[in-house]
Amino acid sequence: MQVPQPGSKRPFEPDLAFARIAEAVQPFPKAALFELADEGFRSPFEQLLACIISIRTRDETTLPAARRLFALARTPAQLLALDPAAIYAAILPATFHETKARQMRAIAAAIEADHGGELPCARDTLLSFQGVGPKCANLSLGIACGLPLISVDIHVHRVVNRWGYVQAKTPEQTLVQLDARLPMAFRVAINRLLVPFGKHICTGQLPRCSSCPVLDMCQQIGVNRHR
Repeated sequence: MQVPQPGSKRPFEPDLAFARIAEAVQPFPKAALFELADEGFRSPFEQLLACIISIRTRDETTLPAARRLFALARTPAQLLALDPAAIYAAILPATFHETKARQMRAIAAAIEADHGGELPCARDTLLSFQGVGPKCANLSLGIACGLPLISVDIHVHRVVNRWGYVQAKTPEQTLVQLDARLPMAFRVAINRLLVPFGKHICTGQLPRCSSCPVLDMCQQIGVNRHR
């Protein structure tokens, strides 16, 4: 396949691009939190716990760790009833498992004390918890509550900058720029689609440009070698 030169690309069309990507990623595993939601773990609390587990942890580790934890506890009250050692053991080998377990218990205690045991669909509330940043707050609320919030991880950041859709040096800057221009319909879907797309097609090293479904729209920023 002849690869189009960056100067000859068509304008980026989100509707068309995401439809093509949705088809292209069907053979690949879903992003962890979306997989858990499909399994029934859809509450804001469950999604937030899963996202905390996922920080600096691969999906292949996050998924079984979250499932083990949810087999023991799915609500703040149930989590607080667990011995801390049981939480540590459940989420191993996730990185920083002891720190994450303490954060989870503190969040559960705050939800019990301040919100009647139910985590509200409120971004400010999630961001008030230690260890919860915009990525986890937005992703948890997007999946659990359907709020049109954008979650930018390493894959989303790399891909949209490679496309030339945004021009940002950090994920935080990428979030700001996406928030200003990404259509509402794709604000949750962008993470669902670009995580498997970034893992398997638009990879960090040697991206598979020859089989990319949006090559005709991608400016290939920073791509010096590809497959």
